Amino acid sequence: MFCKGKIFRAIILILLFTIFTLFSAISYVNAVSSDIADGVFRLHVIANSDSVEDQNLKYKVRDALLEYMNSICADASSKEDAMNIASENLDNFREIAQKVVYDNDYNYPVTVEIGQYNFPTKHYGDVSLPSGIYDALRVKIGTASGQNWWCVMFPPLCFVDVSSGIVPDDSKDLLQDNMSDEEYDLITNSNDNSSLTFKFKIVELFENIKVKLANS
Repeated sequence: MFCKGKIFRAIILILLFTIFTLFSAISYVNAVSSDIADGVFRLHVIANSDSVEDQNLKYKVRDALLEYMNSICADASSKEDAMNIASENLDNFREIAQKVVYDNDYNYPVTVEIGQYNFPTKHYGDVSLPSGIYDALRVKIGTASGQNWWCVMFPPLCFVDVSSGIVPDDSKDLLQDNMSDEEYDLITNSNDNSSLTFKFKIVELFENIKVKLANS
């Protein structure tokens, strides 16, 4: 009986330690993620469906929007600049996306809006953004029931060649200018830090559960 009692207490201690560790990780990354999100503005394009045709259309819309975005946001020096530029050009974004849809012989309506949305952990070359709520320009094609595509409008990470694994120095400079040293170190070193990667995944799982519960 005495041995069973010791084993039971050991199990309880292990469970309590595990719970404490998980919640500490969640609290830490959530706090830092919120601060990181304050310096980031994202682009989110959602396809009409998961059919091959609709997914191909999504990428064509994406390419047209990226070309336009690059021309108008090149001089943005802060998230606020990028958001203001995007807000002033919402109609242009919608018209460009709608034209691509019509030019490809589809009649899907396109809606464009700026809001706050939940994003999963995403790697851009050697930079990783944790999951969380981010300000974003959202483009919905048709029923917006298909797989989505996203990138970072500011700092400009949409043009990063992920295969090379390197984010250009000028984009990193903008990141660093709009974040604390701790936040910058977190997102640029997470790929080499298994502990941070684990924390990112735990928080992403936790956020997904919250979203599913909220939508149920």
